[in-house]
Amino acid sequence: MLTALVRIIKYGLLGFWRNGWLSMATLSIIVLALMVFEGLMVFNVLTKTALDSIQEKIDISIYFKIDTSEDNILKIQKSLESLAEVKSIEYISRDKALEIFKERHANDPTIAQSIDELKDNPLLASLNIKANNPRDYATIADYLDKTDSKTLFEKVTYAQNAVVIERLSKIIDTAEKGGLILIVFLVLIAVLVTFNTIRLAIYSSREQIEIMRLVGGSNSFIRGPYIVEGVIYGLLGAILSMILAAPIIYFVSPYIKIFIAEMDLWVYFTSHLFGILGYQLLFGVVLGVVSSVIAIRKYLRI
Repeated sequence: MLTALVRIIKYGLLGFWRNGWLSMATLSIIVLALMVFEGLMVFNVLTKTALDSIQEKIDISIYFKIDTSEDNILKIQKSLESLAEVKSIEYISRDKALEIFKERHANDPTIAQSIDELKDNPLLASLNIKANNPRDYATIADYLDKTDSKTLFEKVTYAQNAVVIERLSKIIDTAEKGGLILIVFLVLIAVLVTFNTIRLAIYSSREQIEIMRLVGGSNSFIRGPYIVEGVIYGLLGAILSMILAAPIIYFVSPYIKIFIAEMDLWVYFTSHLFGILGYQLLFGVVLGVVSSVIAIRKYLRI
């Protein structure tokens, strides 16, 4: 059994080497398919980062009347934290609000002087609420509208932001669904192209397969070398696709950072290098082996 396995591996390597140009053409298709797969992984990461960035910019702010005590504000904060829809709440006191305002307008001497001349702090304490999902803001706003504590509210910003939040929710939903459809579509194309290329490579060896059948070769022995070739295609394709993708990612990373400040694509790529390579190897080997097994079925008459 071990001897047969060694022979299968040997014939698989020889077959890959002897069919030089055809093997290179098949390998090129595998590399392109894996680069598409790698591009889809990067696209998924970029989409998720961009959507998370958008979601982080959405919130509801409650501004309290100037005479509201801090204890009452903290009680309201605690009650809101009990809601399943709430992700986080930031309490900004009047003093903190004034400090932030001064930092923000530090380069404007007119505003800075006006604030210094005021005897009292004119700014209001607030709670900035972030939801787990943009669709949850309506539920949070409804809770705020029905709570007995709303007499302490000076202003709730949901009403003026409702249209923006709704539009962003639709954008996020559309991007997620569209991204999934695009991924499935491109993966199917890559699989079909790879399968047909490997099928063409096996078709060129149909006479050799027929001779092996005539001399009594078993189906597993005939199939084995082509499975080995599929593994070789997958392994080499994964490594080459990573080598080709690295300079592309390095080049486009600064431009992506302009649009998505939170995303350094090159840092992500290098820090997840082995994980991405693992997915590439798995996808490449499975693609090569499955395509080889399906393509050779016709000649084994199974």
